[in-house]
Amino acid sequence: MQTPSADPRCAPRVPGVALAEHSRFFQRLHRRYEADLHLLPPGTPVMATMQQACDALLSRGLDTGAALRVLRQLVMERLIQLDCDSALPLADVTRAVTELAELALDRACRHARQELDERHGAPCGPQGQPVELWIIGMGKLGARELNVSSDIDLIYVYEQDGETAGTADGRGRISNHEYFARAVKAIYSLVGDTTEHGLVFRVDLALRPNGNSGPPAVSLAGLEEYLQVQGREWERFAWLKSRVVAPRDCIGSPGVQALRGVVLPFVFRRYLDYSVFDALRSLHRQIRDHAAKRSAGHPERANDVKLSRGGIREIEFTVQLLQVVRGGQFPELRRRPTLDALQRVAQAGLMPQETADAMARAYVFLRRVEHRIQYLDDQQTHVLPTRDDDLAWIAYTMGYSDCCAFLHELDAHRELVAQEFDTLLGGSKKQCNGGGCGGPRASAPPPPELESLLEQLPPGFRERVAEWRTHARVQGLRDEARARLFRLVQRTAQWLTEGRVTEEAALRFANWLEPLLRRESYLALLLERPSVHEQLLHLLGAAKWPARYLLQHPGVIDELVGDSLLSERFVVADFERELAMRLASLQSTGEDDDETLLNLLRRAQHAETFRTLARDVERRITVEQVADDLSALADSVLRITAQWCWSRLKNRHRETPQFAIIGYGKLGGKELGYGSDLDIVFVFDDDDENAPEVYAGFVRKLINWLTVKTGEGDLYEIDTALRPNGNSGLLVTSFDAYANYQQRRGSNTAWTWEHQAMTRARFVMGTEPLRQRFDAVREAVITSERDAAALREEIVAMRERVRSAHPAPEGRFDVKHSPGGMVDAEFAVQYLVLSQSAAHPELVGNVGNIALLQRAEQVGLLPPGVGMAAADAYRELRRVQHRARLDEAPTQVAPATVEAERDAVMALWVAVFGPRR
Repeated sequence: MQTPSADPRCAPRVPGVALAEHSRFFQRLHRRYEADLHLLPPGTPVMATMQQACDALLSRGLDTGAALRVLRQLVMERLIQLDCDSALPLADVTRAVTELAELALDRACRHARQELDERHGAPCGPQGQPVELWIIGMGKLGARELNVSSDIDLIYVYEQDGETAGTADGRGRISNHEYFARAVKAIYSLVGDTTEHGLVFRVDLALRPNGNSGPPAVSLAGLEEYLQVQGREWERFAWLKSRVVAPRDCIGSPGVQALRGVVLPFVFRRYLDYSVFDALRSLHRQIRDHAAKRSAGHPERANDVKLSRGGIREIEFTVQLLQVVRGGQFPELRRRPTLDALQRVAQAGLMPQETADAMARAYVFLRRVEHRIQYLDDQQTHVLPTRDDDLAWIAYTMGYSDCCAFLHELDAHRELVAQEFDTLLGGSKKQCNGGGCGGPRASAPPPPELESLLEQLPPGFRERVAEWRTHARVQGLRDEARARLFRLVQRTAQWLTEGRVTEEAALRFANWLEPLLRRESYLALLLERPSVHEQLLHLLGAAKWPARYLLQHPGVIDELVGDSLLSERFVVADFERELAMRLASLQSTGEDDDETLLNLLRRAQHAETFRTLARDVERRITVEQVADDLSALADSVLRITAQWCWSRLKNRHRETPQFAIIGYGKLGGKELGYGSDLDIVFVFDDDDENAPEVYAGFVRKLINWLTVKTGEGDLYEIDTALRPNGNSGLLVTSFDAYANYQQRRGSNTAWTWEHQAMTRARFVMGTEPLRQRFDAVREAVITSERDAAALREEIVAMRERVRSAHPAPEGRFDVKHSPGGMVDAEFAVQYLVLSQSAAHPELVGNVGNIALLQRAEQVGLLPPGVGMAAADAYRELRRVQHRARLDEAPTQVAPATVEAERDAVMALWVAVFGPRR
């Protein structure tokens, strides 16, 4: 970058130059339309004031086309003045131009159709129903970002084929296809033709199906077939910002919703879609090559703030690429405006917030420069002017005292944008130039065929990959996908040879790939992101359970893309906020059906579980932190699922259910592991006469949402056996009945083992009054007076029954069930809580076994050192159990490996219950 003082483009500001009046376009407008300027009410033009001005022009005798053209000139004159003299916000400028386009297209469409209806009758569907025409705005029109001298990219789609009704005498019938072709021509004449008043907008139809060789208007069925069969990757970027802009009275119609149902699956794929990287590279290379050819022999054309390196287009591509890749799974990213989408991308963790803010500042700066370039002569150009006075004027209207400071700022913004864009596409930051940017893969050697590939592989890996000779999925791959697969195998083999990954990881990688070969986007992701590929191999090689989880939920590998995966923990507020955003996005487009929400919940839960798993495997968090995070995730999923189910319950009788979920077992004790089921009890406190029936239906729906398997898998297994009367009891119980049962009031009361379970019970979700009532019941239950000797006998007998049901093999120690194992410690804690918490309130809280053992020693219920040693032993036994389960290994170990832990727990047992009989 040149220093400002050395930049040959720098020139002092011309003294005495006015702001808006320096614009030659403004001068022409002001001279010619001075008598009409008052027709546009004061202030920034908006839809209502533009309609008022248009009607005034029509009332003067102008026809529709002339009125729209004069209106355009009045709007431009006003915008130049407000923007240059008063620094009108960019959003106000682009909204005004967009609404001008919407108004013009709406008026032109209605005028054209009225004339055609008079000659041919209205177009009809197969059953004689009226047929809508939709004008779809693409690009900046769709995103409400039009610049002041923009063309408008349009696609015309009509609802159904058929023919027109004809005139009253039965004549004039034509096909709907011909009718709408004539409508397109008439609309163009009213908006795009140049007359004595200029034009309203240049119109470009090149984005329609089959481009300029396609029909001017296409039926909805024809569009759907085209997108499914012939739609190209780059067209997905074009349709990303598509929006029906006219006629205005049909924008919310069912037909428009059907149109969106055709477009969305084309733009946003169900799975993470990294295959679009190559498509965007190719498109961007073509644009840069075109820009280079245009500027050949004209160096001034290299200063294009839109198409040159670091220009507006690269900001748009950066955002759109991230949207298309993840928008199928994360609907909150489906935002048309670039600035909105930038913030959503940052909130989703796909870009650092500071980078998104810097890109946003660059976008606003470049768009404001673009407008000033176009204010000069109303030309559709984005190239900085070569005249010193024009350049100085742009700098001054941008708030700079001279053009040197302005150009320095311009260069800084463009360098930042170019670096971010090049990094995103996988190239080095200095690699791209006017000749195109393809990244390192642009010149990658062709992949080998399978036989030559096998010769490059280490023996064990070679034997596994050799099975692909006859594998139907491998044989059925497209050439491009097979090339990606073989390059991934080459890279894996290289890392295996270098010792960066293990042979076990490589073999599991091959096993992981096989069932996923039809999802070519995964191959693209791993090839695009070597760091993701290596991290995936590391996880696959670490243990069997992560490998199995990745096979069941392959989409979670996208979580490896971010830099913060291993440095963060699960945050409930962030998780629930993201799901709320996704729900709102789906509701805005009418996609919030049950199946979509079920899959949304599953993807989110699987992603968070995988994040915890990755941190766990990398030893970034402890076993206790794993359990805390998995338990907090389960709590959050239960809350969200209950909210969504209640809102969709047809017979709900109030906005907020008087309802609660009580967690028991591992959920209650915040000790969940991977794949743990949820022990829960449902209660309600509602006097409505239909409450039992309503809440019973609600709970059935809730359990179904949690357990049903969809294409994305399931959430949790639910166990309700701890409800009053177990499996023979009601699925959901009134709180009074629950309290009476637990406090042994009446003939139907809880057993001792149910009170043992109550020590670990926890209020998971529900209304605050119910939380307070539950806490009071729990405290009353565990602090009740009990015969300590009888309680001891009952708990010891229960412990023996549990041990007998889980015998360890000869010469092995079961870390959970053998004498001296985890269950001994848990039963000892439960006895201490039930027998001593009335006298020692420190034991009332549900704070976990380790903390309760420590507290029991601190209040003198255990000999010095016994509680602390047992707490440490319990922690280590949990760790051993956890590691064994991660590798799907038995939890029976050699006794000598945990001798100290076993002895510490047995000492606890003797201190609490006495010697074993």
